[in-house]
Amino acid sequence: MIKKQIIEMLDQLPDEELQRVYWSLEFIHKNYLFRKNLLEKGVVSTEIYEGDQEIIELWENTFAQHISDEDKEAIYYDQFKWHIFSYEKQSCLREAEAREAFDAEAKAELYVMYQNSPLLLHYSNANNVVAGDFDSEQDIYVFDKHFNWTYVHTHESTCGPYFYKPVDWE
Repeated sequence: MIKKQIIEMLDQLPDEELQRVYWSLEFIHKNYLFRKNLLEKGVVSTEIYEGDQEIIELWENTFAQHISDEDKEAIYYDQFKWHIFSYEKQSCLREAEAREAFDAEAKAELYVMYQNSPLLLHYSNANNVVAGDFDSEQDIYVFDKHFNWTYVHTHESTCGPYFYKPVDWE
């Protein structure tokens, strides 16, 4: 029933409006496929409301702790936290090495956050999650619940992905 109503509305729109609808629908479709893939892997995703700011601050205090405020300002850290990696202020693995390192980590429980979004997720039963699962996502930060490592997939095709594990580079 709803599909028929949508088709009727689409039939009434001029081409320039259909272009806008297409891009919106593509975003919704990609998001659906992303969530469906995780669900098929048995991942349980829960949105975190209490303590979310503390977890985000812990990410910053763990993975960007050695970056000075001056350096953060110079690399526009407030726009994209992952600039600590792209501007090489923090040593990390990149591209295929980053993917391989992420895939090799135990991932029973994960936190997932997005740049410039209040959304913070907790994934449980995430052992089968691999780097490729995040290829459709933009500016996503994935990290284990003990803050031992982080994996970042950016919106830039020439930047990242990045994998950082503090004990490996300090």
